[in-house]
Amino acid sequence: MEAVPKLLDRNPAIRNGEEWDKVQNYYGTFRQNMVEGEAVNTNRLNLAQLFIMEARVTGEHGHYYPAALALTEEILADPELTDEDLRFRTLTTKAGVQLSQHEFSDALETGKQAIRLNPHNAQIYGVLVDAHVELGDYDQAVKMVDRMNEIRPDLRSYARTSYVREIHGRTEGAIQAMERAVEAGYPAYEETAWTRLTLGELHQRYGNLDAAEREYRRILVARPNYPFAVAALADVAYQRGNVEEAIEQYEAAIELIPEFGFYEGLARLYRAEGQTEKADALVAEIWPMLEDDVRSGHNMNMEYANIYLDLAPDLDKALEYARKEYENRPDNIDVNRLLARVLVARGELEAARPHYEKAMTTGSKHPELAELRAALAM
Repeated sequence: MEAVPKLLDRNPAIRNGEEWDKVQNYYGTFRQNMVEGEAVNTNRLNLAQLFIMEARVTGEHGHYYPAALALTEEILADPELTDEDLRFRTLTTKAGVQLSQHEFSDALETGKQAIRLNPHNAQIYGVLVDAHVELGDYDQAVKMVDRMNEIRPDLRSYARTSYVREIHGRTEGAIQAMERAVEAGYPAYEETAWTRLTLGELHQRYGNLDAAEREYRRILVARPNYPFAVAALADVAYQRGNVEEAIEQYEAAIELIPEFGFYEGLARLYRAEGQTEKADALVAEIWPMLEDDVRSGHNMNMEYANIYLDLAPDLDKALEYARKEYENRPDNIDVNRLLARVLVARGELEAARPHYEKAMTTGSKHPELAELRAALAM
């Protein structure tokens, strides 16, 4: 048997009371059972799922996602694996990790293997919704989300409904579905916090800053020091013109977990405020974080393109990464919107136009589309 991957310590500020004690106890039990040869594959799967949760909570993606993926592959490679339900759950978990690492085509293929074993499980339809959305097959995504809701209407299915509605420009319906998702969750759970965060982001993206701030603060009541809510409040503060408060909030989020998006947000703030040296210093810290993610199997083309577009201006590099992702996902509206933004920044308006039009095909009302429309009208 392969060596059991380590559980990393959590920052004391995000241990969330008894939650961290439970995580350590679960890890110890799963590890001991594996070492002693007791239900090894079941405990491998349990450990993989524990690692996925820890990746979300701690931001240590480079450690936990490869470890979780390796555990699922060990299970699937076992010639004595005969439990088809365990195989199904392992494939579903593996596909979830592949989605997290932005390997969307691989996730779709893994999901298809799983659904052949069990076409009556809501979770696997959630995987297929996400994969089809990311690959730009929105008709299939709608079918999958409908099937998911038929089987099990819960937090996960309502959240997917929200995603699909927003893609099709139904912003009010997207907000309503995400509200139902929040109501269906347990207040202190990480997945509920993430869902409420997404609800806040919907409000913020479409102009209701007060509602967004309310949701972010509600998260911190149920789950103190939730870093993504702290960073979201930093963004709200900056939109309100409270620069010093925004900086403090971003710095607080960075202290909690090493999430490159927090560094990016603060760097964008410094760049907008003309504090070039501070922005450059943060970008210098972002590069090795991105490289670590890439080494651990995470596709970061979109992230590189955005940084080269906005933070470390190099439009040739931005175009290189945006086109690389476009080759992988030519039908995805987010990829086309990014590629259009890069081409507009380069002054290549006619080249940008078809990507803008592709980004508009679902009826999306994303604010960046209005900016692109104005630029192309010139």
